[in-house]
Order: sequence, then structure tokens, then C-alpha cells
Amino acid sequence: QVQLVESGGGLVQAGGSLSLSCAGSGADFSRNAVAWYRQAQGKEREFVARITSAGVTNYADSVKGRFTISRDNSKNTVALQMNSLKLEDTAVYYCFLQKIYGDFWGQGTQVTVSS
Repeated sequence: QVQLVESGGGLVQAGGSLSLSCAGSGADFSRNAVAWYRQAQGKEREFVARITSAGVTNYADSVKGRFTISRDNSKNTVALQMNSLKLEDTAVYYCFLQKIYGDFWGQGTQVTVSS
């Protein structure tokens, strides 16, 4: 069974930085694409960033140039480094992994950006 656990959320001032981590079990992150999504209160969940098994990354336009996704194969974790945070980045951030037999989400971690 695939399990994803996010950590690293918190409260940060606008312009600051925060790093999130997604730890996985039951799936080898080096062999799977792993993504980050976020959901702000009252809004639909949206794509943030993804890293493929080959290490190819892509980002939502809203975070391009500010966020960086990376993978640590030795720890089976995927990180999301968030810089120059804006008020509109406030959301619950979720780790996501898709397998042939199902979609897997973490429980989410809250990121709150204050002015």
C-alpha cells in the first residue's frame, strides 16, 4: 500500500521561504512521477509541480521561477522549495502519486503566507 506523508508547512511572511517534504512508502519515488498539488480555501485543488522518474520537472505558471521540486532517492522523498512566497500561495499542499491501480494522496500540510 502506498503511503505519502507531507511535512514542513507553517506560517511565513510574504516574500519568505518554506520547504515541504513528501516521504513515501510502498512505492519507489525514483521509478514514479510525484507531484505537488494545493487547495486554497473555497477553491479547487490545483497542480503545482511534478518530477518524473527521469527527473524531468514542470511547474504551474503561477509558481514557475519561485518553486523548485526535487527528489532524494536515498530517502525516498520529494521536496518542494518555495521562495518569494505570496499571499495567494496560502493553501493546503498535497503530495500525489499515480499508479496503474490507483491514485494516492498525502494528508496535506498547511502553508499560510501572511502580509
